[in-house]
Amino acid sequence: MSIWDWALEVYARPGVAQACLRLQDDHRQNVPLLLWAVWASAGDVDLIARAAAAARDWDVVAVSPLRAVRRALKAPSPPVENEAREALRTEVKAAELQAERVLLETLARLTGDSAASASPLEALRAASAAWGPGAPDDALAVLARALG
Repeated sequence: MSIWDWALEVYARPGVAQACLRLQDDHRQNVPLLLWAVWASAGDVDLIARAAAAARDWDVVAVSPLRAVRRALKAPSPPVENEAREALRTEVKAAELQAERVLLETLARLTGDSAASASPLEALRAASAAWGPGAPDDALAVLARALG
């Protein structure tokens, strides 16, 4: 199963979206990086560092700017009609999602054929720490449990 198909499947599980958004919004984590780490059972420090660097670069170039525009378009902006604003917001949201897909697929290619066996929580801890100030263990554990 491709990483994208896997991510869509697990994101639809109960509690996963909420845990991911909490980690993103409250703890400034990169959700695609976290999901990749679990998908890859990533435990190799060098691989995780390379993945975090790639995620950081792509986040600056694409994901964060698109997210900022999408969030800015949430509120009415008279005299722009709400329908036109919402239509544009929908297109920006699709572009943001595509940027996250590009990142996940890039990270999957970095993984190659490496055999790893980190548990979901171990992989989340490592990816979170590589991203920047690590998220609290309890928030990571909530996601690990939701992922199964």
